[in-house]
Amino acid sequence: MVTKAPVVVGVDSSDDSVQAARWAADDAALHKVPLEVISAVPPIPDEHSGEDGIQDYHARMADQARHAVASAARVAAATAPTIEISTAVVDAPIIPALLGRAEHARLVVVGARGLGAYQRSLLGSVSTALVRHARGPVAVVPSDALIGSERSVLVGYDDSPCSADALAIAMTEARRRRADLTIVHTWQRFGGYPSPAALQEEGNRLVDAALTVHEDPDEPVSVRRVVVEDRPVRRILAESANAQLVVVGSHGKGGFPGMTLGSTSQALMHSVECPIIIARPRD
Repeated sequence: MVTKAPVVVGVDSSDDSVQAARWAADDAALHKVPLEVISAVPPIPDEHSGEDGIQDYHARMADQARHAVASAARVAAATAPTIEISTAVVDAPIIPALLGRAEHARLVVVGARGLGAYQRSLLGSVSTALVRHARGPVAVVPSDALIGSERSVLVGYDDSPCSADALAIAMTEARRRRADLTIVHTWQRFGGYPSPAALQEEGNRLVDAALTVHEDPDEPVSVRRVVVEDRPVRRILAESANAQLVVVGSHGKGGFPGMTLGSTSQALMHSVECPIIIARPRD
């Protein structure tokens, strides 16, 4: 029997991680895959293993992690009663634990801010590390994310390999959610050439070619295209006000080999108010 790649959600006791578990369960149900709920407790360093205070603190952290996982699993089960749910509390730092699972997961999901976050405008350290280093797509979910929304799925496309991955993910999500797809491609002039008309024509040609790859007469998707002269962050952020999900590549045509996160995806994950999937390469 072939095991389907699961959706993996990392949780603590924060409101954002509870909503991340709810959103992850809904996504797992849409894709008919299992859900794994995971939390972690950093191990005690060997040099402190004999200290009673450290042992007590570690035990309290382990209890808190088990409670967080159990609560998140209950929320997930209530959201999607038909999916298979497994839980784990690992004796390891959470970031490497999730990075390891990202290589084999369909999607790794985390809340935008965990218990360690100190400002609402900043992502937690876990989500930041994952979107920079995971070998696979990562979803970052805010505490007020909508479930079962009829809004569109929004994808940014610039003809880069990562944006092609993002489009594939967005198209699949749109089909599973029975939602419209909005594809955004922006262009900017530098100097007097090429002309705006030529850049607009080239943008439409690139979008046409990209969409052709994903045509399926058995599962058609209604597509709205936005091909405009603008900065990508500004246009995608404006369009995201009407989206249930944003999908972007980890870095676009301006990136370079080995780059962990591009400026557009970095700015958007700090700015959009709906869940965002960062399409990261597997290798």
